[in-house]
Amino acid sequence: MTNDLMLGGLYLLMAMMLVLGSLMSRREPWAKLVKVALMWVTIFGAGFILFTFRDNLGFVAQRIKSEALGTPVVEGRTVRIPMAIDGHFWVDATINGVPAKFLVDSGATVTTVGNALAVEARLDRVEARDQLVRTGNGIVKVSSARADTIEVGSIERRNQRVYVADNDDLNVVGMSFLSSLTRWGVEGRWLILEP
Repeated sequence: MTNDLMLGGLYLLMAMMLVLGSLMSRREPWAKLVKVALMWVTIFGAGFILFTFRDNLGFVAQRIKSEALGTPVVEGRTVRIPMAIDGHFWVDATINGVPAKFLVDSGATVTTVGNALAVEARLDRVEARDQLVRTGNGIVKVSSARADTIEVGSIERRNQRVYVADNDDLNVVGMSFLSSLTRWGVEGRWLILEP
């Protein structure tokens, strides 16, 4: 990047010399010459910035898209999930290859899915719906099941225990998934997941 910076600076200096040389040869009032010179400096400065940081512009575009749509940003093996407008972290994930929207909730002990998603993902229920769990919305009856795979961005976990609830809009990535990660945490308006 240092070579790019030096090369970009050299281009900018050469452009400024050409512009100032051509402006000096004209017989215009100084105010107009200064105005035109500043315009050209701005144009070449913008070109310099774009040239120097061209490798990072892809990340900026990806970050803007993720902020607008709520999709995770994958940087190598790290997954960055933007905070939604409601203050929660929502992510498009898959369970047994079936995509669904999940709330990432560190207060949930076990990853939980709604009954409709469990049927679509063909989750084998281990037990009858006789367990009671306390949620933010009260006590819910659930049954245990096993998911072959749960994927959040580029992170995949196999043979995960999940709960299945009657409530079809209850899809939560809980601590059973989060605790399997090397690191996870909130940094500003982003939830960072590292496998």
